[in-house]
Formats: sequence, structure tokens, C-alpha cells
Amino acid sequence: MIKTIVTPHSNSYNLTIPQNYIGKKIEILIYAIDEPIEQKPTVLKKGISELWGSLSDKTAYEIQKHVNESRNNWSDDNSK
Repeated sequence: MIKTIVTPHSNSYNLTIPQNYIGKKIEILIYAIDEPIEQKPTVLKKGISELWGSLSDKTAYEIQKHVNESRNNWSDDNSK
């Protein structure tokens, strides 16, 4: 694989393809480095009900307690 970063000075760019790539399917990408890369949103594949029973009641309680404390701390920090 060959990767390089260039700054073109016109709308034309001469590209030399290495001999070992001749006859092979290659991919050529052009994008500005400062362009944001589009990411697809992550989709939760399982519903909450499908996860029921994965955690013990004690672990679920501890996680819920931590979440509630974090939310309260976040609310307190943002109200200042």
C-alpha cells in the first residue's frame, strides 16, 4: 500500500502507478484532510428488554446508582 499527502497546485495531478499494481484493481481516494469524515450513527442492535438478565441484580443496582450519581453531579456542575 502506498499513501502520501500532497498539496495540488492545479486541478490536474500526474500519478505514477507502481509496476506491481498494474493489472490489479486499485482504489484512488481524493479528499481534503480538513474535511470531516462522515461516520454512520451507531445503532443499538438489541433492545433493553433483550439484555434483561445479563447482569446480576446487585451489579445492575450498582451501575444504576453510579449513573444517577453521575447525573446529579453533572446537574450540580452545570447549575453553577
